[in-house]
Amino acid sequence: MTSVEEPNPENRVPRGRARNGQSRASVIAAALKSFAAKGYFGASMRDIASDANIGLAGIYHHFGSKQDLLQAVMTMTLQDVLASTRARVAAAPADDPAARLDALVRAWVEFHTVRQEEARVGASEVHCLEGQGRERVIALRDEQERLFVEVVEHGVRLGVFTTPYPREAARGMINMGIAVATWYRLDGDISPHGLAERYARMSLDMVGALATRR
Repeated sequence: MTSVEEPNPENRVPRGRARNGQSRASVIAAALKSFAAKGYFGASMRDIASDANIGLAGIYHHFGSKQDLLQAVMTMTLQDVLASTRARVAAAPADDPAARLDALVRAWVEFHTVRQEEARVGASEVHCLEGQGRERVIALRDEQERLFVEVVEHGVRLGVFTTPYPREAARGMINMGIAVATWYRLDGDISPHGLAERYARMSLDMVGALATRR
């Protein structure tokens, strides 16, 4: 399905270097808010421009289309969560698969508690992506899944994890984290850290981590 967008009042000025990073960031933030509230097809460039406190023509100095905006939001989100999960895994002892999985799941769940709008848009609007932008986002999602799979399979090879289904376990953890963004409330009765701790424990149970190595 192709979205209908307002015509560029400046005859669709080609994208160039943004005049300033602050206004570009405000456009991305406004687009995220609009996509989260209305969905990609329900959001309009006029509403995004209004929320960003920028003229409609000004958006096109930063982004050529609403599709470009969606791709920017989703790419940024995936790059951020990948950087976070990679860093946490790298900081854990390389010879302790349980510690590495614990760190990975905590980072994943914490991201989905504190950056819920990005997570929800990433999960619900991926079908709206087109062309190379879609390929780029799917590649980043696959890279995130590979990190989970690699950590679990490493634990299986070392005999620390006993699951016969490492790939399915990894995908289960990913989906548990994604679901958090749909129901978690920051003003609820558990902190992001506390929820991440619980999910890390459940994930270790899921892979059959030996109690002596936890």
